[in-house]
Amino acid sequence: MTIHHLVLQSLTLSAEQAEQVAALAQAQGLQRLSATAARLLDVQTDADTRAEVRDWCERNGIDQAFVPKGSRLSDCKVLVMDMDSTLINIECIDEIADIAGVKPKVAEITEAAMRGEIADFSESLRRRVALLAGLPARALEQVYAERLRLNPGAERLIETAQAAGIKVMLVSGGFTFFTDRLRERLKLDSAQANDLEIENGVLTGKVRGEIIDAQGKAVRLREFARRHGAAPEQVIAMGDGANDLQMLGAAGWSVAYHAKPIVREQTRYALNVSGLDGVLNWFEA
Repeated sequence: MTIHHLVLQSLTLSAEQAEQVAALAQAQGLQRLSATAARLLDVQTDADTRAEVRDWCERNGIDQAFVPKGSRLSDCKVLVMDMDSTLINIECIDEIADIAGVKPKVAEITEAAMRGEIADFSESLRRRVALLAGLPARALEQVYAERLRLNPGAERLIETAQAAGIKVMLVSGGFTFFTDRLRERLKLDSAQANDLEIENGVLTGKVRGEIIDAQGKAVRLREFARRHGAAPEQVIAMGDGANDLQMLGAAGWSVAYHAKPIVREQTRYALNVSGLDGVLNWFEA
């Protein structure tokens, strides 16, 4: 039987909180990792214990992860990340729409798609992009320069993964204008996204070529993993919306990052309060 440790993380993890969870999980030891993280050693992993720990941690704003003992980051080979609201702090299409004056209409469709209420992502994207027709393409640069920010821990996670020999891919239902710049900025191995059609310096309201939807993300993850010789258990995938679920389902380390409830329910791990680099605390040196 695999022995598990339980990693706790929050913005302010007190010794008392760590000890309370240790009692719930019948931990055999407690290792403090930092002011915001602790590893509880050799914990119970039955369904009742997991549920009790999860509920207690949710009530107290703590991220929890039951991790196989001895897990090492260097054992992984691939890290695949969603872009909008995962790697970065915004939904790019909503911010483009804001400049176009149609953000409420676009954001409403975006939210419904992310919650899984619109099953056909491709159709939802076409509907949103159509509302952008006639907008000067310079608005994309304005969004990138003025509104797009990396989410907390992004650079540390990627740099640490790369130092461990992990190949990193960004795969997005968003747009190549942004993923190409992030690939260059973060020295990523690959970036895949949709191509906004621009003619005479203006958005036409159309997307060129095949749209990367939920299935498209999963296909690209599997191809990237195969190219780098990664079995599912050597793949870390991170996302926040319903269109990430197929991709997350293809990874041994599936991570819901500040995600919609439907995503948290269907992934093995979740970071609800920690930054992206919270992933690193799951692995032992």
